[in-house]
Amino acid sequence: MLEKMQGIVMKTQDYGETHKIVTIFSDQAGKISGIARGAKKPKSRMAAITQPFIYGDFFVYLHSGLSTLQQGDVIYSFRSIREDIIKTAYASYVVELTDKLTDSHSPDHFLFNQLYQTLDWIAEHADVAVPIMMYELKLFKTGGFAPSVDKCVHCGGNDTPFAFSITEGGLLCAKCKHYDLQSITLSDNLARLFYIFSEIGLERVGTISIKPDNQKLLRDIIDAYYDQYGGYYLKSKRFLKQLDKLE
Repeated sequence: MLEKMQGIVMKTQDYGETHKIVTIFSDQAGKISGIARGAKKPKSRMAAITQPFIYGDFFVYLHSGLSTLQQGDVIYSFRSIREDIIKTAYASYVVELTDKLTDSHSPDHFLFNQLYQTLDWIAEHADVAVPIMMYELKLFKTGGFAPSVDKCVHCGGNDTPFAFSITEGGLLCAKCKHYDLQSITLSDNLARLFYIFSEIGLERVGTISIKPDNQKLLRDIIDAYYDQYGGYYLKSKRFLKQLDKLE
């Protein structure tokens, strides 16, 4: 059956001399992969709609395996991302992580919306560190390994100051910090940020201002947590780290 759906192009792969296999994260059907016949031809009507990060309407013959992309219309091209190597690197990381942590044919309207909001932020802003961390924590929940950020992972209490424990999987209250002597003590504001990042949609957040030291601490904790529980090697993340060294 031919289905119409909105989606974001996550990646493409050449297939034969003229075709592409396109992976799309869609609102209605979740992550799908489909063949776009003739998409490698410059004059093909599929060439424009199958570029990375395109947000569009797609007409797809859905199958449990490889689907078929019949046609599509661009809603928002995110052209500014593709024209900037730094923005491309950030967007590539976001979609690669999404690809790794989502199952095919598993719709998730909230996550789809957050992916769009995050790409839109990358397209329009220079400082993208906080939106990306917000999206990562939501993806960790989808992947089934989100940290406990609303209460103590051991006793469920709220005695502050909280500490974040990589090995215990989230926040430890003041009474339970002894379970991990290597846990990182957080200010009340930073502990609250973990909850906000995990639960609140990016569209509900206005100006985001975090001191550079605190931002780096959050980044280091999220990276260490993913290394412990995520498990997937990401080429895009390695490239981002190389860019950081250049900067």
